[in-house]
Amino acid sequence: MDGYEWQGSLMKALAHPARLQILEVLRSDGESCVCHIENIMGQRQAYISQQLSRLREAGLVVDRREGLNVFYSLVDESIVRLLEITRQSAMDLASSNGVKLSFRQLEHDESCPCTCPNCGAPDEAPAG
Repeated sequence: MDGYEWQGSLMKALAHPARLQILEVLRSDGESCVCHIENIMGQRQAYISQQLSRLREAGLVVDRREGLNVFYSLVDESIVRLLEITRQSAMDLASSNGVKLSFRQLEHDESCPCTCPNCGAPDEAPAG
């Protein structure tokens, strides 16, 4: 496959704010289930799953099934570097145009009812 086509496909997969947020959650929290990502982003499960599917098709995330849970993680550490570089480039380019960017802090809601290992059972402290 042509390298520019591959790079273009990668850039298309990254060209959505929700997918960038999902990758950021997986970078900061590690392997996560949809309910964990849903809790952090405040989006519906179907929407998160749709975006995860696109990221999986692009080869950026992998999934692993454990019982009823499906866990997602970054395919490779190079994705972390890619996220850092694109964020810094966006901030630099915006700044040169007189715009200051802000990135919403993605935090886990402690009242999440999910019992996955990242969220923890309601009686347990969250593991992530």
